[in-house]
Amino acid sequence: MNAKRFSSDHTYVYRDAVDMRKQTDGLSALVATELVRSPLDGSLYVFINRSEDKVKLLIWHVNGYWMLYKRLEKQRFKWPGWFEDVSLELTVEQLDYLLDGYDLNGMRSHQPVHFEVMF
Repeated sequence: MNAKRFSSDHTYVYRDAVDMRKQTDGLSALVATELVRSPLDGSLYVFINRSEDKVKLLIWHVNGYWMLYKRLEKQRFKWPGWFEDVSLELTVEQLDYLLDGYDLNGMRSHQPVHFEVMF
Protein backbone atom coordinates (compact mmCIF):
# COMPACT_ATOMS: atom_id res chain seq x y z
CA MET A 1 0.00 0.00 0.00
CA ASN A 2 1.33 3.42 -0.97
CA ALA A 3 0.00 6.14 1.35
CA LYS A 4 0.45 9.78 0.48
CA ARG A 5 2.19 11.89 3.07
CA PHE A 6 -0.02 14.36 4.94
CA SER A 7 1.80 17.69 4.82
CA SER A 8 1.48 21.26 3.69
CA ASP A 9 4.01 23.67 2.28
CA HIS A 10 2.01 26.72 3.37
CA THR A 11 0.10 27.62 6.53
CA TYR A 12 -2.24 30.60 6.65
CA VAL A 13 -3.79 32.10 9.80
CA TYR A 14 -7.19 33.73 9.36
CA ARG A 15 -7.07 37.00 11.31
CA ASP A 16 -10.66 37.35 12.54
CA ALA A 17 -12.56 35.25 15.06
CA VAL A 18 -14.70 32.48 13.57
CA ASP A 19 -17.86 30.80 14.83
CA MET A 20 -16.57 27.34 15.80
CA ARG A 21 -19.87 25.78 14.71
CA LYS A 22 -18.58 26.21 11.16
CA GLN A 23 -17.50 22.94 9.64
CA THR A 24 -15.51 22.19 6.48
CA ASP A 25 -17.94 23.85 4.06
CA GLY A 26 -18.17 27.07 6.08
CA LEU A 27 -14.43 27.31 6.69
CA SER A 28 -13.56 26.50 3.08
CA ALA A 29 -16.01 29.22 1.98
CA LEU A 30 -14.10 31.70 4.21
CA VAL A 31 -10.84 30.62 2.56
CA ALA A 32 -12.31 31.18 -0.90
CA THR A 33 -14.13 34.47 -0.23
CA GLU A 34 -12.08 36.20 2.48
CA LEU A 35 -8.57 34.90 1.79
CA VAL A 36 -9.19 34.67 -1.96
CA ARG A 37 -7.38 31.32 -2.07
CA SER A 38 -8.41 27.88 -3.21
CA PRO A 39 -9.25 25.73 -0.18
CA LEU A 40 -8.21 22.74 -2.31
CA ASP A 41 -4.62 23.95 -2.79
CA GLY A 42 -3.17 21.73 -0.03
CA SER A 43 -2.37 24.67 2.26
CA LEU A 44 -3.21 24.49 5.95
CA TYR A 45 -5.68 27.12 7.19
CA VAL A 46 -5.91 28.08 10.88
CA PHE A 47 -8.99 29.62 12.53
CA ILE A 48 -9.74 30.75 16.09
CA ASN A 49 -12.89 31.59 18.05
CA ARG A 50 -13.72 34.91 19.71
CA SER A 51 -12.66 33.85 23.21
CA GLU A 52 -9.37 32.47 21.80
CA ASP A 53 -9.64 29.12 23.56
CA LYS A 54 -10.51 27.04 20.48
CA VAL A 55 -8.68 26.60 17.20
CA LYS A 56 -9.51 24.69 14.01
CA LEU A 57 -7.12 23.68 11.26
CA LEU A 58 -8.38 22.83 7.78
CA ILE A 59 -6.50 21.17 4.92
CA TRP A 60 -7.51 19.40 1.72
CA HIS A 61 -5.87 16.00 1.36
CA VAL A 62 -6.21 13.92 -1.84
CA ASN A 63 -10.01 13.52 -1.88
CA GLY A 64 -11.40 15.24 1.19
CA TYR A 65 -10.85 17.67 4.02
CA TRP A 66 -9.05 17.06 7.29
CA MET A 67 -10.20 19.27 10.14
CA LEU A 68 -8.37 19.33 13.45
CA TYR A 69 -9.84 20.99 16.53
CA LYS A 70 -8.19 21.95 19.80
CA ARG A 71 -9.91 23.35 22.89
CA LEU A 72 -7.90 24.73 25.78
CA GLU A 73 -9.17 24.08 29.27
CA LYS A 74 -7.81 27.11 31.10
CA GLN A 75 -5.59 29.31 28.96
CA ARG A 76 -6.02 31.23 25.71
CA PHE A 77 -4.18 31.04 22.44
CA LYS A 78 -1.99 34.08 21.85
CA TRP A 79 -3.25 35.11 18.44
CA PRO A 80 -0.70 37.14 16.49
CA GLY A 81 -1.82 40.74 16.59
CA TRP A 82 0.82 42.23 14.36
CA PHE A 83 -0.64 41.53 10.94
CA GLU A 84 -3.02 43.80 9.09
CA ASP A 85 -3.99 41.60 6.14
CA VAL A 86 -6.86 39.13 6.36
CA SER A 87 -4.32 36.30 6.65
CA LEU A 88 -0.79 35.67 7.79
CA GLU A 89 1.52 32.95 6.49
CA LEU A 90 3.36 31.01 9.20
CA THR A 91 6.29 28.65 9.11
CA VAL A 92 5.82 25.15 10.52
CA GLU A 93 7.85 26.20 13.55
CA GLN A 94 5.67 29.26 14.16
CA LEU A 95 2.52 27.14 13.88
CA ASP A 96 3.92 24.71 16.44
CA TYR A 97 4.67 27.62 18.75
CA LEU A 98 1.16 29.03 18.28
CA LEU A 99 -0.53 25.69 19.01
CA ASP A 100 1.74 25.10 22.02
CA GLY A 101 0.55 28.39 23.47
CA TYR A 102 3.50 30.62 22.79
CA ASP A 103 2.82 34.28 22.34
CA LEU A 104 4.39 34.95 18.95
CA ASN A 105 4.50 38.61 19.96
CA GLY A 106 6.50 37.90 23.14
CA MET A 107 7.43 34.19 22.88
CA ARG A 108 5.96 33.12 26.24
CA SER A 109 4.33 29.69 26.51
CA HIS A 110 1.27 28.41 28.39
CA GLN A 111 1.84 26.78 31.74
CA PRO A 112 1.03 23.04 31.75
CA VAL A 113 -2.35 22.07 33.24
CA HIS A 114 -2.56 18.90 35.34
CA PHE A 115 -5.75 17.20 36.43
CA GLU A 116 -6.35 14.40 38.90
CA VAL A 117 -9.00 11.92 37.92
CA MET A 118 -10.97 10.54 40.84
CA PHE A 119 -13.02 7.40 40.49
